[in-house]
Amino acid sequence: MSGESNAQAIGRSRGGLSTKIHATCDALGNPTGFFLTGGQAHVLDGADVLLENLEAEAILADKAYDADERVRQKLQAQGCTAVIPSKVNRQVPYPYDKHLYSSRHLIENFFAKLKQDRAIATRYDKTARNFLGAIYLAASVVWLN
Repeated sequence: MSGESNAQAIGRSRGGLSTKIHATCDALGNPTGFFLTGGQAHVLDGADVLLENLEAEAILADKAYDADERVRQKLQAQGCTAVIPSKVNRQVPYPYDKHLYSSRHLIENFFAKLKQDRAIATRYDKTARNFLGAIYLAASVVWLN
């Protein structure tokens, strides 16, 4: 990360200045990885980093991750199944396991637990390094409960 705004991981989005937390969870909903970007960044910017060396049989993600080169081909090369519904504008939709996809709520539940911590929900820390440290601390509490 270079530059002032990158060191802070703050970016302008519709709601003003914000930070996007990208996360991965295991099959039990326990956090396994984090990456921060500015609020205007696309979810694929976080996926590029988090999916790089991920070891899993399947990845469950929402429609925003329906990208051939950046997600699907990468996961296929790693021998991982992509359980991602196709975007509505895709000419030929990819099939996916709807029963397995129903477990995607675990990542949403994790974010709900994470944002119960007021310092995370309102981002008290100025630098990305300190904010990420607070996220790791809050995530470890979630992991222990």
